[in-house]
Amino acid sequence: MTNMSLVTTFILLGLPRAPELDTLLFGIFLVIYVLTVVGNLLILLVIIVNPHLHSPMYYFLTNLSFIDMWFSTVTVPKMLMTPVSPEGSPISFPSCVAQLYSFHFLGSTECFLYTVMAYDRFLAISYPLRYASMMNERMCAILATTTWLSGSLHSAAQTALTFHLPFCRPNQIQHYICDAPAILKLACADTSTVEMVIFVSIGVVASGCFLLIVLSYTSIVHSILKICTSEGRWRAFQTCVSHCIVVLCFFGPGVFIYLRPGSKEVVDRIVAVFYTEVGKKALLKFKDKVVYSQSK
Repeated sequence: MTNMSLVTTFILLGLPRAPELDTLLFGIFLVIYVLTVVGNLLILLVIIVNPHLHSPMYYFLTNLSFIDMWFSTVTVPKMLMTPVSPEGSPISFPSCVAQLYSFHFLGSTECFLYTVMAYDRFLAISYPLRYASMMNERMCAILATTTWLSGSLHSAAQTALTFHLPFCRPNQIQHYICDAPAILKLACADTSTVEMVIFVSIGVVASGCFLLIVLSYTSIVHSILKICTSEGRWRAFQTCVSHCIVVLCFFGPGVFIYLRPGSKEVVDRIVAVFYTEVGKKALLKFKDKVVYSQSK
């Protein structure tokens, strides 16, 4: 990556807000962060110690919990510093690069993982007798490794495109984290091509994953309707509905932030905070519900 930047430090200003809200924002961010980390650690512990949960579904859920925990960890600590720093929270250029890479790496991997989990549910419901042989340990490891590698490569491309530009304008980022739309505003060069490439890249990944998830669940619904008993249909439906809700919570804000045409203003940053913080509560509830219901 060629770096011609004259900027060595960025200042994260967060959202425009009244100073009296800083304490409230700090408390909200801190509580949600602690709940997210502790909740995911408990989920990982339950899955590890319970032999009945050593199945493909929970193998992927373990990956999801790990991603969720680190997704918050790479963003929230800096978010916590912003409300208590009147002049904004400073972040070095290398740290900003690392945060952007980690943010997109974990986000992309999570996107791919939701697709794999939909495929897993498709096999479990549509081919119950062949499921154990089709989704064996080797296949689980291959699918999980593929999601992590794909997320890493996709994030590397986004990060390289963003930070190869020269930065010589004011270094104040109107955001709580280092994210591409906010950083590109500070570049002292034409960013239209970079923005278009990032737009297309994220669009292809997001739409491709979402399409595969929709296709999986279309087949799942078709299979559920073939189940003879209402109890069997309900149990099959229960294993999928929470995943569908969280998929919508994940893709909805992401599409709004990165794929909506036009400038990325305050509303986008508010949605981004929801995306990285508040939205994690829905994900945590989903995982807790799945672990509880399937371990009974």
